[in-house]
Amino acid sequence: MIRTSTETAGIEQEISSVIAYPDERFEEIIREIGFECDRCGRCCTSQFNDHVFLLDEDSERIIRVAGKEALRPAPYYEFCDNLGKFYVMGYALRNKGDGDCIFYTGGLCEHYEDRPGICRIYPYMLHREEDEDGNMDWRQIGGLDKHGLYHSEIDENTCREIARSVKNYEIAFLRQKLAFLHKVEEHFRKSGLRHSQQMYDRMMREFNKGKETDVYVFFMGELVMERL
Repeated sequence: MIRTSTETAGIEQEISSVIAYPDERFEEIIREIGFECDRCGRCCTSQFNDHVFLLDEDSERIIRVAGKEALRPAPYYEFCDNLGKFYVMGYALRNKGDGDCIFYTGGLCEHYEDRPGICRIYPYMLHREEDEDGNMDWRQIGGLDKHGLYHSEIDENTCREIARSVKNYEIAFLRQKLAFLHKVEEHFRKSGLRHSQQMYDRMMREFNKGKETDVYVFFMGELVMERL
């Protein structure tokens, strides 16, 4: 068993919490922050983000416009079976040698109109975090005061559209994560495999030294083998 019913129920509860999160409250946060993208490009660099995670719909779109070679298994693999193969819940955009996004060229995104969902909502992201009084709430603005413009006037319709887009992204992310966990659990059960932290640590050390490794990427409901 990879995830207990309690843990998967926790993700389902997160999904319900995002759905139930009051639009008015999040719109108020958006209006208060007043973030406006000035296309400085910093969020496309390794200085701010080490990878761009892709939902399945993002991966499909990127494959159409740039080919499969623009993708790589997302880093930070969730599992490693006792045979030494890793498992991760989706793809990410490939990086250049300096760590910047593969599409970031000359200070611009080469595929801006087809950019992934996370790029469209950044820096507005909903994550559970505590306030100064220890109360948990859905609120986070990524890279606050480090890029873009702040305290700009944002009209009501724009705030509503941002809030809707962010909630839709977070729900899709959690649903993909939940489906991934169920798929890996099924795969392990049918194949007589188990997650091994000892094997994970060993294979990661070897991978970091340059050894090839196999990663199962969850994509469109299936586990796709990739050799790194």
